Amino acid sequence: MPKGPQGQKRPADVIGNAVHVMRIATGEVEEGAAKPKSGRTRSGRAGAKARAGKLSAEHRREIAKKAAAARWK
Repeated sequence: MPKGPQGQKRPADVIGNAVHVMRIATGEVEEGAAKPKSGRTRSGRAGAKARAGKLSAEHRREIAKKAAAARWK
């Protein structure tokens, strides 16, 4: 489904998009606010830092190798 300039979901076909715009204009449907781009929150980043601080260097290396293998598979 195509997305608008702020990440909103829009109908793929022209008629469906026209109906959606009409509903927004008449107030039937309220156009929602855009979500954060990454989906990560401040608390999620803080948790990631805390987890990384607790892991040993060897364990972090194993995790990185597994991630690289998955990316280049």
